[in-house]
Amino acid sequence: MIRKDFITSLSFLVGGAALAPLAGLSKTLHPTEALRLKKGLQFGMIKEELSLVDKFKLVKDLGFDGIELNSPVPFEIKELLQAKTQSGIEIPSTINKDHWSKPLSDPDPAVRQFTIDSVKKSLEETKELGGDTVLVVPGVVNEKVSYEKAYNNAIDSVRKLIPYVEKTGIKIGLENVWNNFILSPIEARDFVDKIDHPLIGWYFDIGNIFRYGWAEHWIETLNKRIIKLHIKEFSVEKMNKEGLWKGFDVELTEGSINWPVVMKAVKEVNYKGQWLTAEVGGGDREHLQKISKQMDKILEYY
Repeated sequence: MIRKDFITSLSFLVGGAALAPLAGLSKTLHPTEALRLKKGLQFGMIKEELSLVDKFKLVKDLGFDGIELNSPVPFEIKELLQAKTQSGIEIPSTINKDHWSKPLSDPDPAVRQFTIDSVKKSLEETKELGGDTVLVVPGVVNEKVSYEKAYNNAIDSVRKLIPYVEKTGIKIGLENVWNNFILSPIEARDFVDKIDHPLIGWYFDIGNIFRYGWAEHWIETLNKRIIKLHIKEFSVEKMNKEGLWKGFDVELTEGSINWPVVMKAVKEVNYKGQWLTAEVGGGDREHLQKISKQMDKILEYY
């Protein structure tokens, strides 16, 4: 179903209820007025030996608003909902855990179907947990899978997920993670536009993109298609001197990213995804407190 038909049918069936949050924003916000961004982190970053509830409470105590989980989740949904209620922490999004090992672009239809089914489960879980987005890597190019085949298979696979997206009302955020695929902001924009669905956009990682260019340029081009943001730091100098992956071996705010410029770009595109979620090396309470403060510094530029 294309964008305009989905919006029309959804409004007819539910009286616009599913679109009410967006409608509300349009009434209460000036087009250039930015929403407050909430701070999130990934569950795997919490290295303290604590119960699930206490891990959630720790994150809340350190100034974070939400936790992002890999999905399908390794916990009972009721356990997560209990931890969420007792801590006050939100679970705004999940990351599908199968999209890299079994890509949606794989030449084998059975492999693609496995991950389509896995993403379907992630969409269902995210709805149960009160979130709104599932992160999905759309494809991987390597010596055995050509760029064109990966592109066509990825488009086809994501389109096959549309019925599940519409059934759950949960968004899919496509992300670029050094997968030799979708190497420019224009291509990323066109990929989303070819799918042409209001609940499928881009989960933009500010740090990942510095291998290919500048985050602010991608933000400008992707614009309203950005539905969630990941942050990590990257040092071009370390990459050039010590090797590609060493570029990530740098503290937030101490690398090559011009955070004032990047956050200005985020504000200018009127980002409504609400979250800025850290995807960096985890640690104990002290380490996570440091990350929280680094994120506060970044948010000062917004």
